[in-house]
Amino acid sequence: MAEDSDPNAPWVNVAGMTTVAITAALFVFFLLYVPEVAAGAPVLWSWDWIPSLQIRMSFWLDGLSLMFALLITGIGAFVMLYAARYLAGHPQYNRFALYLFSFMLSMLGLVLADNLVTLFVFWELTTFTSYLLIGFSHGDPKSRRNALQALLLTAAGGLALLAGLILLGMTQGTFEISEINAAGSLAGEPYYLLILLLFLAGAFTKSAQVPFHFWLPNAMAAPTPVSAYLHSATMVKAGVYLLARMHPSLSGSDVWVWVLTIFGAVTAVFASLMALRQIDLKQTLAYTTLMALGTLTMFLAGSTGYAITAAMTFLLVHSLYKACLFLTIGVIDHATGTRDADVLGGLARAMPITATMAALAGLAMAGIPPFLGFIAKEVAYAGALGMALTIFVVLMSLAAFALMFAVAAIVAYRPFFGPQGALPRKPHEGPWPMLLGPATLAVLGLLAGLMPGVTAHYLVEPAVAAVMGAPDEGGRLKLWAGFNLPLVLSLLTFALGFFLYLRHLDLRARLARIEARGPNLDARWDWLLERFMDFAKFQTRVIQTGVMRQYLFATFTVLSLAILVPLILRPVGGVTLAFAGLSLIEWGVAFLIAAGTILVVLTSSRIAALVGLGVVGIGVALIFIMYSAPDVAITQLLVELLVVVLLAVALLKMPYLDPSNRQVHRPFDAALAVVVGGLTTIVLLAVVDVPFDRRLTDFFEGASWTEAFGRNIVNVILVDFRTLDTFGEIAVVIVAALGAYALLKGGSRRAPEDEPAKGEKE
Repeated sequence: MAEDSDPNAPWVNVAGMTTVAITAALFVFFLLYVPEVAAGAPVLWSWDWIPSLQIRMSFWLDGLSLMFALLITGIGAFVMLYAARYLAGHPQYNRFALYLFSFMLSMLGLVLADNLVTLFVFWELTTFTSYLLIGFSHGDPKSRRNALQALLLTAAGGLALLAGLILLGMTQGTFEISEINAAGSLAGEPYYLLILLLFLAGAFTKSAQVPFHFWLPNAMAAPTPVSAYLHSATMVKAGVYLLARMHPSLSGSDVWVWVLTIFGAVTAVFASLMALRQIDLKQTLAYTTLMALGTLTMFLAGSTGYAITAAMTFLLVHSLYKACLFLTIGVIDHATGTRDADVLGGLARAMPITATMAALAGLAMAGIPPFLGFIAKEVAYAGALGMALTIFVVLMSLAAFALMFAVAAIVAYRPFFGPQGALPRKPHEGPWPMLLGPATLAVLGLLAGLMPGVTAHYLVEPAVAAVMGAPDEGGRLKLWAGFNLPLVLSLLTFALGFFLYLRHLDLRARLARIEARGPNLDARWDWLLERFMDFAKFQTRVIQTGVMRQYLFATFTVLSLAILVPLILRPVGGVTLAFAGLSLIEWGVAFLIAAGTILVVLTSSRIAALVGLGVVGIGVALIFIMYSAPDVAITQLLVELLVVVLLAVALLKMPYLDPSNRQVHRPFDAALAVVVGGLTTIVLLAVVDVPFDRRLTDFFEGASWTEAFGRNIVNVILVDFRTLDTFGEIAVVIVAALGAYALLKGGSRRAPEDEPAKGEKE
């Protein structure tokens, strides 16, 4: 039962019904584009976002993005309706509805994005919103921990993906995905391998491929509607979508084939075994999602029409039956108070509608004809026979599909027709808002199998054409394709799956013993975070010493290295020191600045050092005046005045220097000061030697009067062209002044223990 929910509470509210209505309207909107896209006419919406960086807010609707958009909005509408009843009376339901709707929009933007940067923005939005959904029950430490785990893992992959996106866009001269894919495979490009590995890091963490798989079952800490949505058509398939979307440009190499085949196959079989191991039906379905993700990844390694058709068909059928089964498990939990597979049984009589929905979805999951799952399995075997590593792919597919047959029986048959244990509550049929969605999805899985031609023409074949980068011959979805090797493999799958179901209790015990002796990556994650925190504490102890001089020394050392290393790698041309043309006044100002600097270095008095700094500032202001920049000179003088006053007041509050320490010399500080000054001088002289680019100057000279109606160009730039920047600078100065005032005012107060007792003389 949903935590803090009330089955008798009113479930119809503005927040819930608004999200359902908008999501359903979006589904209808995309549904209207099905004939156009199926006819081979993709749709592009595009607006300039950051033109100087070639970043556009562009959205591309082709067969692949349309299939995902329909699944996201269609299943999303049912999930939101389901959640309104499932979480009825929950005090934070409005917040939940906002999170779920935001996640839906983020996922929709991801699958429609045609610009690499736009895609990344929505990619990270799905990471953030899924974190909020997984950790929705924030009062539970387990929910917070699992949400953080999902966030850190997928965000780390997202950073790798960002590097790959930038590298891909820079090397190809465009950030538009459709243009990159139109150029064909990049397998021969110099940076191809690095780009591919960065993309795979993002896709594998998002779609939970081994060894990054452990975050996905832990995401079951989220409410059941969230699990149904994330696992059927949204977040966990984002990585698969990325691989499918970039298939025309990133496939075509041995690395692509080997990595996707091996990681996908291992994930599929491992997850199938772990699904058989679970007792909680929700955890069982979570691992079957891993199986589906591995299978999709494995078939995306192929380049033949059968392999890609298998991936797209399995993606569609998995979304339908997985959403249905998750929502059905939620109905069971809602009605009985448990998801324990060993306790649930005999529910068909009390819950006939739920039993029918589960049976239909389970048959699709098991791949029984005439469901679309059977056709997907047939096409998958046909695709496996034409892929590289044929024997390996066929055997791993056979093992995964047979295990899924057994798991389908455990999830969809045993709770309704198996022996019943002691249930926490008397079972009853679920309310209609919780039945409408899974019932519709279960029927769609059957209808799609009965009408494979329609399914192929309007959904699967356009998606296949988008993944392959060119129209495909199609015609592969058939309910009866004749007596062939894929049919033999299907029959073998049924036999092996039935045997595994009969022995699943014994297999569960064996798998539990093996799991206990094997490595626990989930526990290793906690160990890794603990070691990271230990390192952070060590680093804090080393770096955060509390001594300002050490902070400044470290800062200027890093600055020196940042300047010195580029100068060594790319030396600048010869710089010239033109002293001959200096006037007597300029020599006098230079002498004044040098004298102030020497005073600061040599004096043992803070006030004298402050005076020396003021002399340096005044000298700089004089230079601005000599070179016709009176506005900048006035600003310099005002800043100097403010600094001197504030420092003078602060120095009055500081203790006197110990006379015995006044002659302490710090040669390392002196050497660092010389290095920083020398490097800064070299850089400035090198910049001055470069021919002056007047493009900005000409623009401001021409626009200051005609556009801003000001003759003082500096003032116009600050007030009109850099308004927000200037406002920010003013705000910083005000905040700094207020902070200084607060510190000085607070420092002037006497501590309570230092105050004289009543009647005492100070």
